[in-house]
Amino acid sequence: MKLNAATLQHYWWLGNHILNKQTTFGWGAKVIDVLSKDLQKHYGEDSGYSVRNLKYMRTFAAEYPDFPIVQVPLAQLRETPNLMLLLGKYPISADGEFVQVPLAQITWYHHISLMPKIKDNVLRAFYIAASAANGWSRDVMLMQIEDKYHEKFAALPNNFDLTLPPVNSDLAKATFKDPYNFGFVDMSQVHRERDIEDQLTTRISDFLLELGKGFAFVGRQYSINIAGEECKIDLLMYHTQLHCYVVVELKAVDFMPEFVSKLNYYISAVDDLVKSPQDNPTIGLLLCRSKNNTKVEYALRGMSQPLGVAEYLTTKLMEELESTLPSINDLENTLNEPVTEFRAN
Repeated sequence: MKLNAATLQHYWWLGNHILNKQTTFGWGAKVIDVLSKDLQKHYGEDSGYSVRNLKYMRTFAAEYPDFPIVQVPLAQLRETPNLMLLLGKYPISADGEFVQVPLAQITWYHHISLMPKIKDNVLRAFYIAASAANGWSRDVMLMQIEDKYHEKFAALPNNFDLTLPPVNSDLAKATFKDPYNFGFVDMSQVHRERDIEDQLTTRISDFLLELGKGFAFVGRQYSINIAGEECKIDLLMYHTQLHCYVVVELKAVDFMPEFVSKLNYYISAVDDLVKSPQDNPTIGLLLCRSKNNTKVEYALRGMSQPLGVAEYLTTKLMEELESTLPSINDLENTLNEPVTEFRAN
């Protein structure tokens, strides 16, 4: 962390130096070209002082004048409660107007990939914090940006506020998302819930990556004995930051209210028969092909155990969505049709 902070400090200083020189001598003075040539002559061509990298440094300095932090307006952040859940934990400026997010939480290579992708400082700060919290590599961060992770973060319909202590509730809301992207699941091979389990456990690395940091796989079709009857939980996970078991129930169909009752039942059983006194209350996650949030809200009312309901997206679902959209040829044919002229009487 200290080495990364020192690297960013050095690059920011160089970028700021370039900005000052260009202000003094003008953009036509080829400040970057001359500086790159001098630095590479002194430190070598592989030293990281190429023209391209120096331009990144200039952009970095211009985008983050308050280095080593990025300042996020608190008033703007309050308009996005889900982002506030993550960024609201950072220090507030002395005037009480800004949340201060450290830039050194992620590497230089994260930053030079993030800057052209995200222009808004609130979202930049969010992806800096999310990358650090989840241990994302640069490639995973870019994948999450393309997947619009900021819209899914803390979007899970749940009853955590009513069933968990405030600290646990906030962490649980930040842990789960909605929807989940199971693009690696081949739905043409799915005829029942068990087939989804097969693929998720076969592709366990992809599954755990999509769930997020902290999830550990305990077992599938996990057997528990309830009053002499053997019951099997689709997937049992453990979360190392929440310090609790997570019961995952998979459905290959749309949400139905009775699914919640069954999940509530399994959570109670795991609390009594599996978890230790040191573990926090078990949480349930119901994954459905699709859902109506109003129906989910009604189903969650009165449930005594902490649980949430999410959709999952698969390649087949995305293909079905795309099939409802007009093709490029259809659009071109429509645009090439002669325009009917209307005249006022």
